[in-house]
Order: sequence, then C-alpha cells, then structure tokens
Amino acid sequence: MEGRIVEVNGQKLYIEYNSSFENKPTIVFLHDSLGSVQLWRDFPEKLSAAAECNFLMYDRLGYGKSYPMLSHERDNNYMEQEADFLNDLLTELNINDAILFGHSDGGTIALITASKYPEKIKALICEAGHIFVEDITVKGVADALKAYQTTNLPERLQKYHGDKVEMIVKAWTEIWLSERFKSWNIEYLLKDITSPLLFIQGEADEYGTLGQVERTVSQVSGTAEKFIIPNVGHTPHKELPSAVLTKSEAFLKSILN
Repeated sequence: MEGRIVEVNGQKLYIEYNSSFENKPTIVFLHDSLGSVQLWRDFPEKLSAAAECNFLMYDRLGYGKSYPMLSHERDNNYMEQEADFLNDLLTELNINDAILFGHSDGGTIALITASKYPEKIKALICEAGHIFVEDITVKGVADALKAYQTTNLPERLQKYHGDKVEMIVKAWTEIWLSERFKSWNIEYLLKDITSPLLFIQGEADEYGTLGQVERTVSQVSGTAEKFIIPNVGHTPHKELPSAVLTKSEAFLKSILN
C-alpha cells in the first residue's frame, strides 16, 4: 500500500495506514530497535485481514522513511517519550480504539502506552518486550554491535534506513550498554494496564528470559495470557509466523466478538 508523511508535533513521520474496515479497531504495529515499516514484511496485512481490523505502521523518528532524529543520545526514559509521541500520533489520526502489537522495544513502548493512555487502547500484544534490564539483554546488544562492526550488517540496514543507520545503531547500543541504564525498570507502570494482554516470547530469545513474561503477566490489572514458543528466538513473527498469526488472531477475536 502507499505510505505517506504526517506531521506530529512539528515532526515528519512516515506511516502506512489501512482504514478500510469501517467501525473496527486499528492494530498499531511498533517495530524493534533497528526495525522499520518495511521490515514487518507482510505480517501486518495478514493479521489485519484475519482479525478484520484496520492497521497502522509507522517508522519512529530517525528510522526508515521518517525524518532523522537530531541526536543519538538517549535518556533512560526514551521509550516513555516514544509512548507519549504515539499517543499524539493516535490523536492526530483520530484513533481511539487501538490494538497495539509491539516487538522488542516496540513491545515495551506498547506496555508503557497502555499504562499511560488506557482509554485509547483496546488490547495489546507484546512480543519479546522488556520491563527491566537483564545480563542476557546486555550481551545480546553487545553481540549485535560486534556484528555491526565486523559483518555486512551496515549495508543490509542501509536498505531500510538510508544514511541514518549509524545514528540509530549508536542510539540503541549506547543506552543499553551504559552503566546508568542497568537500573531501568518499568514494573511500576504495569498495574495501570487494564486492557487485555497477550505476551509472546520465544523460549530461546537471545535478548531476554521468560522472567520478562512472568513478571509482566503477573502484575498487570487486566486479563493476561502468555504464548511461549519452543526453539524460537527474538523474532517469533518472522521465525514462526504461522503460529504467531494463529495465536494473535484467536486472541483478538476473543476480545472483539
């Protein structure tokens, strides 16, 4: 489908928005720390069609076809800032019944958004999100940085992010590998999540343990279920898309029907 640029708080954001299902919620897809609209491939369209919902994808500022961020330096609360920006985007597009599907950083942003703006969020699917920092996460980020420095990863990312690649890699790795970020934790927000939650995680996730899942589903105020997939890593929707689609569709239909 054709994408377009929208202006939110004076910032230019690339979106792809399908609103062809009248009076139906909109699934908002939130990409990971090096992701983009393009990197979702056909997963959003497939889930949207199966669940009979509209969908919205966007490149966060500095990513993909959105305008670049001005600095790679991030505060500890950068994902909280992204949640506030998402709320402004939903307001701009007059979306008041969003279903959030977030992967990795996007999953964390989904959790934060649902906690801060519950009136706009009908449900959320968190895939491999984080609520606190683990040693395995820090190692995963360090390994990714090494791959960036020693393989053709920069060239592969350039296809999606153009000349912004170095900045987004710095932005992600510097904060997660910093000493000050080790204390980052959003568990205090979980009690404010009242919309139904599905937490999806690969059992072999190289960026997080199942403690992320258990501590999340046990602390939210709404209904919560988990979907743990054996022999799958950090990107279940790419590694085993059929299972993730089937489970997500069933979860959404149970809420919408």
